[in-house]
Amino acid sequence: MQRRHLIAGGIAAATLPSLALARGIEKPKTSIAVGGKNLFYYLPLTIAEQLGYFKDEGLDLTIFDFSGGSRALQAVVGGSADVVSGAFEHTVNMQFKGQPMRAFVLQGLAPQIVLGYNPKTMPNFKGVADLKGKKIGVTAPGSSTNVMVNFALAKVGLKPSDVSFVGVGASNGAVAAMRSGQIDAISNLDPVITLLQRSGDLKIISDTRIVSEAEQVFGGPMPAGCLYCPQSFIDRNPNTVQAMTNAMVRANRWIQQAGPGDIIKVVPESYLLGDRSIYIDGFLAAQKALSPDGAFPARGADTAFKALASVDAKLGSAKLDLGAVFTNAFAQKANQKYK
Repeated sequence: MQRRHLIAGGIAAATLPSLALARGIEKPKTSIAVGGKNLFYYLPLTIAEQLGYFKDEGLDLTIFDFSGGSRALQAVVGGSADVVSGAFEHTVNMQFKGQPMRAFVLQGLAPQIVLGYNPKTMPNFKGVADLKGKKIGVTAPGSSTNVMVNFALAKVGLKPSDVSFVGVGASNGAVAAMRSGQIDAISNLDPVITLLQRSGDLKIISDTRIVSEAEQVFGGPMPAGCLYCPQSFIDRNPNTVQAMTNAMVRANRWIQQAGPGDIIKVVPESYLLGDRSIYIDGFLAAQKALSPDGAFPARGADTAFKALASVDAKLGSAKLDLGAVFTNAFAQKANQKYK
């Protein structure tokens, strides 16, 4: 049996380059950098990988996992990865910095980020203003979880410098930091949030897993997890980008039809953080915040710009081409393929 598997694997590996060549894929060996791959925020990426959708499109894909989205972005800027699986608002920020990036397929309709406080260290918490001078855990400094806290602080007249940010990752380290009292609040995602909430170690302040609440918080549709990359990569490799988009849209569609049991069977055991029931609860909380078709909402870039501008006056006064930070052209073709 082992020999048969090895032969079958060898045939699959051998046919992949010819499949890519037949489809005109410019860069079949390509890579994606992601910050916190175990999060529901990036569930479509994991589903596409685990179910072999990237291979079906002729891609030999490597995924590099980092502690947060800002680290994944650094990998692409530094040239060690081709595409980022990260938060949409980074595309706006990168254009402001003169390094144009474009998002080409959406994973999340809403950020799915939850801001909560530690009831042990802040038993008398009354509102966001109470976070002044406190330690707040984020996946990584500069990541989307950090941006959401900045936005929440700005609404009550506080600056990012009024608190201390601590990078805690998106897995067991984040849970341990909260339970041990190393941090007074946390901005993170599922399954970390559901795990902490179920054990009584977190009280929710703001929950953008709920699409309507996310739109209320940010004042409009706020695209979340997506695949984005330098515009130059898209220009050089349009068929490669289309192949990636096809795989992701197929995963988006699969998730919309899936039940918790289906998800459990597909994701790696390590994603469950030792408790399947909590992972199931987390999936049910996040499912409606995931994109059904990979397309970006028309006003999403405006919402992201306003969120960033609320904490960065220089960015707010800049004249940016927000139409250049995303495209739905690839998602439209993918949806035609996977109706």
